[in-house]
Amino acid sequence: MYRPYRKPDAAATHVHAWLGRRPQWDGKSLFTISAIDPHDPLLAASPLDHPIFRESIHLIRAALEPTGVYARFPDPAERDVLERLVHSSGDLTLPADLVIASGACQAGLAAVAAGAPILTDTAMAAAAVAPMARRTFVNPVHNVLVWAPPEAPAGSTRAAAGMQRALAEHPGAVVLIGSAPTALEVLLEAVHPGALAPALVIGMPVGFVGVAESKRHLAASALPQIRLDGSRGGAGLVAAALNALLRRAWLLQATAT
Repeated sequence: MYRPYRKPDAAATHVHAWLGRRPQWDGKSLFTISAIDPHDPLLAASPLDHPIFRESIHLIRAALEPTGVYARFPDPAERDVLERLVHSSGDLTLPADLVIASGACQAGLAAVAAGAPILTDTAMAAAAVAPMARRTFVNPVHNVLVWAPPEAPAGSTRAAAGMQRALAEHPGAVVLIGSAPTALEVLLEAVHPGALAPALVIGMPVGFVGVAESKRHLAASALPQIRLDGSRGGAGLVAAALNALLRRAWLLQATAT
């Protein structure tokens, strides 16, 4: 659906102004982020992070802090998701469309730490999340196209058909949808009283056909969800959101022992 031009709000204006005067990396600050950044005490200690990733998070926070966007995401896990999405997209305006349901990140942390299976609607999303899953809780990662027929059913998609079968085989999974709004619609239709719902839905199908509608339907559900409204989304972003949760759950477990 066409989105008419909107005058940038104060937060967006700040971000665009910051882009023109962002700090340059001095080659020395890679390991000093935790000393100047109180949000995430786990960041500097993590063996899961590349130094350039840590420096990127520092720069993202320098840009977003003055906008007040962190007030919308008080949970540290929510901030992890927010920052990783901005990092993966390279888009500092993305937080305006990000919606994280209350308790969704905590549900996701508990699920991945318990070894819940991860279902994705594309092979690309599965490939993007599998390395972090292997390095943390070894969650099984499945692309629902494995369950799909060779040809798309009339009026539907292979991803939708595969999602229906995968959910039946893996109730309580963490589900990532970054491409197919039809798969998201099938998921929502499959959730009914008495059925075991997904532990978390990361719903970010990208595009213009059926995307806005599927996201509205997800928003109207009571499912634990992380959602990116509008036309943006994709395999890389749903994987980024879950990778943030896998990382935090793993580090929380490591620091508790």
